[in-house]
Amino acid sequence: MMLRRNRLKQILNTALVFGAISFAGIASSQDASKGGITADSKIRNIDGVAAVVNTGYVTRKEIDDRIATLQKQGAKLPEGSDLRKLVLDRLIIEKIQLQNAEQEGITVTNKELDKIIGDIATKNKLSYAEFKAKVIATGMTFERYKETLRDDIVVSRFRERSVETKIKISDAEIDNFISDRMRAMAGGAQRSAPPVKGAPEEIAVAQIFIPADAGAGSQAEAKKQAEALLRDARGDADFLQLGAAAAKENPKIKFQELGYRTPDRLPQLFYEAIRNTGSGQVANAVVKSPAGYHVLKVLDRRAISAAPAQQQSTTQEPASTAPQNIPITQTMARHILLKNRPGLTDQDAERRLQGYRDQVRAKTADFGDLAKKFSEDGSAPNGGNLGWMGPGDLVPEFEQAMNRLQIGEVSNPVKSEFGWHLIQVLERREAQLTVEKQREFARAAIRERKFEQAYQDWLRELRDTATVKILNVDDAASAAPR
Repeated sequence: MMLRRNRLKQILNTALVFGAISFAGIASSQDASKGGITADSKIRNIDGVAAVVNTGYVTRKEIDDRIATLQKQGAKLPEGSDLRKLVLDRLIIEKIQLQNAEQEGITVTNKELDKIIGDIATKNKLSYAEFKAKVIATGMTFERYKETLRDDIVVSRFRERSVETKIKISDAEIDNFISDRMRAMAGGAQRSAPPVKGAPEEIAVAQIFIPADAGAGSQAEAKKQAEALLRDARGDADFLQLGAAAAKENPKIKFQELGYRTPDRLPQLFYEAIRNTGSGQVANAVVKSPAGYHVLKVLDRRAISAAPAQQQSTTQEPASTAPQNIPITQTMARHILLKNRPGLTDQDAERRLQGYRDQVRAKTADFGDLAKKFSEDGSAPNGGNLGWMGPGDLVPEFEQAMNRLQIGEVSNPVKSEFGWHLIQVLERREAQLTVEKQREFARAAIRERKFEQAYQDWLRELRDTATVKILNVDDAASAAPR
């Protein structure tokens, strides 16, 4: 389903509808490197090369093309040389990934590529020929589009294969996740007194993570934002609400509760920052890691083992955290989705959905009919119906808006990482979340939590083992070399 956090589906659904391909500019340089370019020809073309990457290179024109693509998308970009350095760094990483994927034999056949393009066209309610015409209308040749999409898919498969193998999830982590969730559902366990100094303890930590790219401008902006969040967290602001609001405003920001962990199971940087921080307190300073900046809060500290008398008393009552089926509320809803894409501003999407909402409320149009005509989601043929959804099945922004609706009520336009939604609740029912389903949910949530860090570590490892020489990043392709 479109709203679930399935990374491969996200990549294929958003690979390009009308020209927003992230790998613009790679294919031409890759073709050149595959063609057996001689040392003499490389020297003759050196003025156009921004960086040599192993046996390939990134040209200044590729940087120009990528910047132009980002500008067309309306992305908020740094200025001057910081932007060119940031784009070059991304192109280098992409080049390294393509080279490594090729070495591992990861390919996409022409037949497979045509099928994927056909699926993308179908999802956009277009025939193959109509979709091809749309691509050409953006100014890109269809062959260029196909090779760009092929690179995108190859890299995504290489990334999934490489990163997934680095993520290990133990049964103990799943048990702890479920226990913490059940405590939260029960209203939270009473905080224990701090353990005796030096005694074994577990620490519950929450973080707000602000990612930062390699460029100096990105680093400075992320640090500034992290320090502002830290100041707010020290004040009256609720840390959980602060993190949720920051993540909603910028989907790249991650807010996480790490659960109870012994010091050896916390990242060393985190433990050093909160070593002397008491329960309910925020770390004294933001923590910088290779991936970005972290604002940390200690939610609780507790002794690992209780006193014998306490143990005796707890055995007389059923443990509240023992695995058991959990009653949950499931919701059947439908929606109209307008995807994020170049040429559709937030204001336009919001205005269109507000118009659909007014029609439904005035009973001049049926929600399901509007979804069939206008929704850009795979649920459109079913009138936008998503089926029965439980807690955690949908992205947070959608789920929160849906939960506030009465049966039959239509929401205001809601923005998520997928685009803009109009939501209508059809029905609700009570159900049981089985222990098996809880473990499936816990495993998926833990994997999602670990994926970003594993992905950043993997990128650094690839970059560190590659041979890269920066030649000229400051000049545009049309400018004379310095």
